[in-house]
Amino acid sequence: MRDTPVGVDSIFYGRNVDMFDITAYQDPDYYQLEETYTAEERAVRDRVRAFMNTAVAPIAAKNWEEARFPFELLPGLAQLGIVGGTLKGYGCPGLSSMAYALALQEIARVDGSLSTFLGVQTSLAMANIYAFGSEEQKQRWLPALARLEKIGAFGLTEPEIGSDAEHVKTVARRDGESYVLNGQKRWIGNGTIADVVIIWAKTEDGFGGFLVEKGTPGFETHIMTGKLAQRAVWQAEIHLEECRVPAENRLPGIKLFRDTHETFKDARWSVACGVLGGALGCYDIALRYTRQRKQFGRPLAAFQLVQAKLVEMLNEISKAQLVTRRVCELRDSGKLTYAMASLAKLNNARTARQCALLARELLGGNGILHDYHVMRYLADAEAAYTYEGTNEINTLIVGFDITGRQAFF
Repeated sequence: MRDTPVGVDSIFYGRNVDMFDITAYQDPDYYQLEETYTAEERAVRDRVRAFMNTAVAPIAAKNWEEARFPFELLPGLAQLGIVGGTLKGYGCPGLSSMAYALALQEIARVDGSLSTFLGVQTSLAMANIYAFGSEEQKQRWLPALARLEKIGAFGLTEPEIGSDAEHVKTVARRDGESYVLNGQKRWIGNGTIADVVIIWAKTEDGFGGFLVEKGTPGFETHIMTGKLAQRAVWQAEIHLEECRVPAENRLPGIKLFRDTHETFKDARWSVACGVLGGALGCYDIALRYTRQRKQFGRPLAAFQLVQAKLVEMLNEISKAQLVTRRVCELRDSGKLTYAMASLAKLNNARTARQCALLARELLGGNGILHDYHVMRYLADAEAAYTYEGTNEINTLIVGFDITGRQAFF
């Protein structure tokens, strides 16, 4: 009697082979970038990889399927010394750009949802407080955020405002020693679990960012449901109705929307670095699968069309790895521009999406099964393809940079 599901080979059933075991990963370092990393950068990567393999990999797929955020992982994640990334002081690790990029890749290779959580915490919430906050705001929030004792979020996108972020409808009016906020936000990562959310709003004097703390009257959050990508990290709908915050909760470094471009640049850089992890995971699974899976009496990897797809994946990944290496160098030297970060995000997000599609093809019907991970990678890549600047917006940013002609509208 057959004791495995119809359509699933018994050799693969029961999670007892490494073909789809994401902890059996090996780097596809075709251009030997390993030798360019410092000892510290390799140490960061290796300890993050060990944590992801032992603590996260066994539960990542189940959490994704159940749309469950893994709160129990936060203490271990905090101990890795990566929360806060390249930020220095205030309890932050002050990593090199490459060290943080490798950490993000290791996280996304196993769990795209956890990668997004960390990206929101570090590159949006913490980075904006670091860049635009007062000394008192930095001292109060950054050490606790770096230890993951507090969670942060970044509230810019609205129900009808995405790419056109400069024209948010949320407003903040000054009333004595307070600001009163009214409006709505949507797609706010970490929004329902955050201890502090940076709410971006129009003001009488231009544009502002406001630290809104959990429990503030008039501040209401709801988890968005029905999401079919990065399901283990929660996005929020936020409603602000006569939400009163102290005037000292305004970030003093923000007066105009363009003031935010520096942190948007870093956010896009971090997404470009992290999303590559999903592509690396897909390639590794596809390579091992095609080497072991047999059809017509020989391994799939012995067929020309299969090899062509594997080479295409490796080629795109290698280009993305080289882009990542270079933008990290440029960032550490202070030369990375807004357009450079946009091009890197565009390229690497496209690579992750394409590699996931090719892996799905190479695994055939098994590619849509939960145990093989690839469909989860594909769904997560679709989300990353859109957030932190859509493919089209990043294209137009670079287009403006190289032509001097603005073509957004």
